[in-house]
Amino acid sequence: MNAINSIADLRELARRRVPRAFFEYVDRGSYDELTLARNRADLEALQFRQRVLVDVSKQQLGTSILGRAAALPLALAPAGMGGFIRGDGEIHAARAAASAGVPFCLSTVSICAIEDVRAATSAPFWFQLYVLKDRGYTNELVDRAAEAGCPVLMLTVDIPVGALRRRDAKNGLTVPPRLRLRNALDFAARPGWVWSMLTARRREFGNLAAAVARTRGVHFSQWVQSQVDSALTWDDLARVRERWPGKVIVKGILDPQDARRAVELGADALVVSNHGGRQLDGTCSSIRALPAVVEAVQGRAEVLLDSGVRSGQDILRALALGAGAALVGRAWLYGLGALGERGVALAIDILARELAVSLALTGRSDVRAVDRSILF
Repeated sequence: MNAINSIADLRELARRRVPRAFFEYVDRGSYDELTLARNRADLEALQFRQRVLVDVSKQQLGTSILGRAAALPLALAPAGMGGFIRGDGEIHAARAAASAGVPFCLSTVSICAIEDVRAATSAPFWFQLYVLKDRGYTNELVDRAAEAGCPVLMLTVDIPVGALRRRDAKNGLTVPPRLRLRNALDFAARPGWVWSMLTARRREFGNLAAAVARTRGVHFSQWVQSQVDSALTWDDLARVRERWPGKVIVKGILDPQDARRAVELGADALVVSNHGGRQLDGTCSSIRALPAVVEAVQGRAEVLLDSGVRSGQDILRALALGAGAALVGRAWLYGLGALGERGVALAIDILARELAVSLALTGRSDVRAVDRSILF
């Protein structure tokens, strides 16, 4: 544990402990992975101004996200198939986030269902929604999240069609996992992962199980793939906003015009995101899109950032360019694959320590007062 002091260390340990198909589902992007690379390159290109002889002995890392206190300007982003990185993975992540005092967002395509996470945790969590072709079942998901006490609904809008993630196809990724000759040795070499899956509550998308059961014979993965809806429009956002009683976040915004429209339709917050480089390959990085979105919103909604965030320095860069907080996906999944709940907690702690040191060395003591002046 003492040797693990970066997200990169957790990534390497997860690579050893998680079967290749599931590790690369998390780790890689779409097509030629140009956007995946840009997310990192553009964050790393932002240079800090080092300041000295400033009293930074009393640091304030806490902030407010959508009206609720958070110990850090950080949330755990929704991530599909977390329960295949380790059995009951979403429960482990939700517990770690609650202990750290930061929000956790459960994905529509999580393995653990909304009700599983609610029964296993005491802190409220966010729910991420994909609008399915089956609008009736979409409404059921919204109502189940409300019933579970989720205070925030995160509507993801950047998957009207699914992009080709070449590694998934080459690795034969399936839901649920199928034991084949091509992956048998890979599974056998990771007995800890196999045991976590054998003892897990579920091995399919828990939130969607009821809908698939009603089809009477349609294969699980076939039904899920059929539900990606290219007819999704702004009208769907308006309907979700009308139905949902709590806060609404719209995730997948890169364009200022889209940002303004989302706010006009009632979004309480936006996530500037390119889906971690997993959708439109060749688009800009999220950090490059952030300032224009902040300018377009003019304080009428909170602006968060994800895609490419791997360190506390990255969180600080996002704050400097106007984000209220950052979301991490791969970072907590690496921790989960490496060490389960303890690994997620360690990932959050690593990010917090890096943020604290970098904040101090830029001559600041409060994350809420960070602005562009800390950058060259």
